[in-house]
Amino acid sequence: MTSYDFDIGIIGGGAAGLTVASGAAQLGAKTLVIEKESALGGDCLHYGCVPSKTLIRSAHVYHDMKHADRYGLPKVVLPAVDFSRIARRIQDVIAVIQKHDSEARFCNLGAKVEFGAVFFKNDHTVDLNGRAVTAKTWVIATGSSAAVPPIPGLKEIDYITNREVFSLNALPDSMIVLGGGPIGIEMAQAFNRLGTMVTVVDRSSQILTKEDPDMADAVQAVMESEGVKFYLNATVEKASAAGHKKNIALRIGDKASVRLTADTVLVATGRNVNVKDLWLDAAGVAFDQRGIVVDARLRTKQKHIFAAGDVCGGFQFTHAAGYEGGIVVSNAVFHLPRKVDYTWLPWCTYTDPELASIGLNERAATQAGLDYTVWTEAFKDNDRGLAEGQAQGRIKLILDKKEKPLGVQILGPRAGDLIAEWVAALNGRVKLSTLASAIHPYPTLGEISKRVTGSVFSPKIFSEKVQKGLKFFFNLKGRACTPEACEDKRLMKEV
Repeated sequence: MTSYDFDIGIIGGGAAGLTVASGAAQLGAKTLVIEKESALGGDCLHYGCVPSKTLIRSAHVYHDMKHADRYGLPKVVLPAVDFSRIARRIQDVIAVIQKHDSEARFCNLGAKVEFGAVFFKNDHTVDLNGRAVTAKTWVIATGSSAAVPPIPGLKEIDYITNREVFSLNALPDSMIVLGGGPIGIEMAQAFNRLGTMVTVVDRSSQILTKEDPDMADAVQAVMESEGVKFYLNATVEKASAAGHKKNIALRIGDKASVRLTADTVLVATGRNVNVKDLWLDAAGVAFDQRGIVVDARLRTKQKHIFAAGDVCGGFQFTHAAGYEGGIVVSNAVFHLPRKVDYTWLPWCTYTDPELASIGLNERAATQAGLDYTVWTEAFKDNDRGLAEGQAQGRIKLILDKKEKPLGVQILGPRAGDLIAEWVAALNGRVKLSTLASAIHPYPTLGEISKRVTGSVFSPKIFSEKVQKGLKFFFNLKGRACTPEACEDKRLMKEV
């Protein structure tokens, strides 16, 4: 029997890799984690989820302070933002979370952590900092990084990506954001609220292209009302620098070129999977432009080599990476044939209002050729939303022809938290009638989920047929007041 240095080796110390490491080590597998950066945590902790949400919170508070008069408070004139203080706060938050993703913690769990460059020599052996290391099973969880489009002149200007945006020395006076996806849109709103003049450029006809147009357009409308400018259906022709300024030349459809100028250009045009320099061919691992090719059990062409997280090119969310890490543990350590199932995978874009989704939206249901109905409830009819001055947005419940849920989208305050009720309900196969009859505390934003499910049953419960049946069996006398009577009273008062 062949002897290996480790039972399982994991390349990448982000969400997927650390999930596998934690599970495997605690189950008794001799585990190695290899990370090319100087600290564990991956893109999410250092350049993604954590710093972006920290920045967004600071921007949200500053925005509310500037508009204190909306809440019946004295109007406040605020000094300009010192971005270096926000950047320090971001690093402080990262440092606290870093303790959970520390080398010491994983050593205590039983996993060995090493840092450095790594590439495959064969399907069981890698080169780590010049020495050979073997493992019976390998897991590739190297994540993704910002994709930089081949725009003429872009490499010659000092652009930034998500790696640099959270550590700027000062708040830019102006910023051009290339890309209307979640990263670009979140950063555009946050920097605009902090005082930067922001312009968003995207080649598509709508922002957040995976979302339904009505929901994405509502997000855009809010941002435009706050001062963000948008150039959609735009082709970037050229980038250039003029002193400390950056120029971006666009063409909008068939119209003449437009020239934009800003202090900073943020590139947020998508992600590339991190497979360069891994020498995957040496290990016999297949990959394409989207990422490493895996089956439903997250196995590569080599059944003892798995891949999880962004590097697979699927759902590039931290929670998806963590879920996939758990699938790998089941298959690689327990040897239980567990497959991925993304049916009820939720996601959220953390604009204000937030836009959260689970399951199919209208766009996806239409593409799948499904018959469906849409049920909505607006936050303007939610008492808590009104009380907090957050009445924008709505919930959309998508039902199939048998009135079974296909998906839910929530555009509104704390939508990322509100979708959690649907995560539990849909994964637990809770009946809509159960959700509609459940008692929710008043007044809460969560009542909107009860209201939208209730609207499905109201036409049936309060139908004319039911009224006739109750009248027949229980001798009910019918309406005590009619719209005509109310109108007559109103006219008499006016007279």
